[in-house]
Amino acid sequence: MSDFLPISHEEMTEKGWFYCDFLLVTGDAYVDHPSFGTAIISRVLEDAGYKVAILSQPDFRDEHDFTAMGRPRYAVLINGGNIDSMVAHYTAAKKRRSDDAYTPGGKAGKRPDRAVTVYSMLARRAFPDVPIYLGGIEASLRRFAHYDYWADRIMPSILDSTGADGLMYGMSERSVKELASNLKHGKKGADACKNIRGMAYLAHDAQELPFPAVECPALDDVLSSKADYARSVKMQYDEQDFVTGKAILQRHGKRVLVQNPPAKPLTTEEMDRVYALPYQRTYHPSYEAEGGVPAIQEVQFSIIHNRGCFGACNFCALAFHQGRYISARSHDSVIEEAKQIAAMPEFKGYIHDVGGPTANFRFPSCKKQDKHGLCRDKRCLFPNACSNLEADHSDYLALLRELRQIEGVKKVFVRSGLRYDYMMADHNDAFFRELVEHHISGQLKVAPEHMSDNALYYMGKPSFSVYEQFRERYARINQKLGRKQYLVPYLMSSHPGAGLDDAILLAEYLNKVGYMPEQVQDFYPTPGTLSTAMYYSEIDPRTMKPVFVAKTAEEKAMQRALLQWRRPDKRPIVLAALKKAGREDLIGFGKECLVRPNRGEKPPVAAKKPEKPAKKAAAPTRTPASGGSAARKPAPSKKGWAKSKRKK
Repeated sequence: MSDFLPISHEEMTEKGWFYCDFLLVTGDAYVDHPSFGTAIISRVLEDAGYKVAILSQPDFRDEHDFTAMGRPRYAVLINGGNIDSMVAHYTAAKKRRSDDAYTPGGKAGKRPDRAVTVYSMLARRAFPDVPIYLGGIEASLRRFAHYDYWADRIMPSILDSTGADGLMYGMSERSVKELASNLKHGKKGADACKNIRGMAYLAHDAQELPFPAVECPALDDVLSSKADYARSVKMQYDEQDFVTGKAILQRHGKRVLVQNPPAKPLTTEEMDRVYALPYQRTYHPSYEAEGGVPAIQEVQFSIIHNRGCFGACNFCALAFHQGRYISARSHDSVIEEAKQIAAMPEFKGYIHDVGGPTANFRFPSCKKQDKHGLCRDKRCLFPNACSNLEADHSDYLALLRELRQIEGVKKVFVRSGLRYDYMMADHNDAFFRELVEHHISGQLKVAPEHMSDNALYYMGKPSFSVYEQFRERYARINQKLGRKQYLVPYLMSSHPGAGLDDAILLAEYLNKVGYMPEQVQDFYPTPGTLSTAMYYSEIDPRTMKPVFVAKTAEEKAMQRALLQWRRPDKRPIVLAALKKAGREDLIGFGKECLVRPNRGEKPPVAAKKPEKPAKKAAAPTRTPASGGSAARKPAPSKKGWAKSKRKK
């Protein structure tokens, strides 16, 4: 066990340790793999010369487990795990999950709800005089006053509710080393955070800040005004750039939350060093008796080659957490990791993924970003690919080719997110062709999310026509190669801005192409996304215009059922949805019908669908409070946005 960091007093003794410098508390089981934030931060600190002990999934009924390894010399570091503890516990319908892939044996219940908050309180009780610093996705996305879906209300910064001394947001290798150095040199509490990018803390005033700052609406303002909440979220997004971003202030009563500007991304050389640290690439041996940790199965033979995502979909927290700037590892670093994987006894010859947040991004979207940062009010791929976008897969393709040549490697898959719109912006077919030929197995999964341009606008996704072009190109390449492989689209229902008419439009399309998804993801309002701000405020933070939001269980069930209209158990809901939307024309025996009457039952008599209006017809009046017909929905206002294909 000496190759793992210690998880008990006995293991500390085996290493000859009488104390630890940092106690790292996590809501996950201890998995020493670079896909786990706990592994990376602990190894980075170890590499910097510090002793780190891991306290994984402690008993949350009292502080006994916290004191078992003794008082840490510098600080307690706390994260909730690789995913938010509330997302780990609850579905989008707020139903309790029956398992937890990040727990030994996949058992649920080993971590508390709001794990970071509970662990922080226990740590404070165990060590009243030891600083506490938060990190990981759960804390990062709750650093400001935020809407909490599970409590259905605005909650203050997690720093306010936990009493922690500071918080590291985003990717924290730089931040944690600077924090450790400040603590080692005698700085305490929030003072140790003040000069560090990528950190947030609470202060009694906003005087003598080391960074230029802007102030967003205060906690009291966002509690009383949904418009102020939408404005606050937009300001927070605007400053998440390491070149142009300023510190952000948000008043919480008599104190001020200070978020320092984002940390600078790691260089290629720095990323290479992080991923070359001595990870064991598996879970701690003590979990073997319980059946191991299921989460390792997806990542044990996978490689992360990049960070960041300039796609920046509104429902995704990546832009707020990792940022939109792309960092990447060198080919040598990735190949060395692949060789280590190939030498593992359990390896069967298949590298499961060479990816990251978005697999096919290897460099920033344009050259100006290093000096000028990312555009504040523009997206690289939305609503169309920017004219400055450098869509080039040649480096990624070269990397995949090198990996295919490694002895012992039979197949290299690409399974994590591929941006098909970025692939379509690259007019060279070489990557697309080799992806289809060498790097998928029977099916390719991509995420158009919807086919209604109205819904896609609110998601921050490109027009559906881009996906259709991609689908046709995929089919052509498969035909040329003599392959019969499938395209599996991920779809989302009930996203803010999407109503019944959008769901019906998508159902009609799925009927036309002969596909029904086995699973449909309901929109899940997690902290830290623009879409969650839309869900709560019913305002689009980008434009400050009203947005229709499906919030009731009935509305959500109807949208979800429409995408799975063939399932017999969904029939009553689909019928109710079609009648509510005035689309009885889709109940009958024709090819275009979504529901067929029962035996002996006549289809309802429905008025003919109105003819499609002339192209120059005036736009209909829009009322954002309705989720019914398209004529009553708020329209995208972006110039050049593709017109909706829905039939009037």
